[in-house]
Amino acid sequence: MADLLIDHAERVMTLTFNRVDKKNSFTAAMYAEMADALTAAQADDGVRVGVFQGHETIFSSGNDIADFLKTPPLSPDVPVFRFLRAISSFTKPLVAAVCGPAVGIGTTLLFHCDLVYAGDNAAFSMPFVNLGLCPEAASSLLAPQRMGYGRAAEALLLGDPFSAEAALEMGLVSRIVPPTQANALAQRQAQKLAAKPMSSLLQTKHFMKIGQAKAVAQRLADEGAVFGQMLGQPAAREAFAAFMGKRLPDFSKV
Repeated sequence: MADLLIDHAERVMTLTFNRVDKKNSFTAAMYAEMADALTAAQADDGVRVGVFQGHETIFSSGNDIADFLKTPPLSPDVPVFRFLRAISSFTKPLVAAVCGPAVGIGTTLLFHCDLVYAGDNAAFSMPFVNLGLCPEAASSLLAPQRMGYGRAAEALLLGDPFSAEAALEMGLVSRIVPPTQANALAQRQAQKLAAKPMSSLLQTKHFMKIGQAKAVAQRLADEGAVFGQMLGQPAAREAFAAFMGKRLPDFSKV
């Protein structure tokens, strides 16, 4: 079965992460599919809304580490960066349903969604520093804006996870529901959006986003360049070796 399910129904495109046995971790192939799907939906007048969803027990554990190490993002044109540019510049409404863990890019992609509905079992984390890396998806810009600097520092510098309730309080999440209801709620809200005048949706999102569009694009590029450099440095090599070896990393010499 496909790792990513792409469904079109009633002017809504739904991307469903479908690797539950691998904790819905993302591969380069999945990033390429998501980037292509968003690019096609942007140009398709028959698509008015996009939805991201996972399983009621897991949204995404972030990158598939083995796949990530085989195909590291070392240039601006790799699938993960194409996906980030596509989601950050998508002009139509984006809705997400998040249940269970949302790790790394599983959290940062939500900064580019307009409506996020969380199961009460959702848990968010951005542990880039713990991997010897820097943030991505313009999260170094968007997390302090959304969460406030103090909370963003705990999430990005310490890598501390935060709950659905905290995400609701800081505005990352629009509503919390039981996990079995999150995907259905996101679909209902997407249908409500799809029934509205498209020109009004586009203009409203445009005006809400225009003030920081250039800053987001620049931060994506800046983070991406540094992220690629840091992958080859001792801290990241130690972090990934420890992960693959199922041991704690030792950063005492880096």
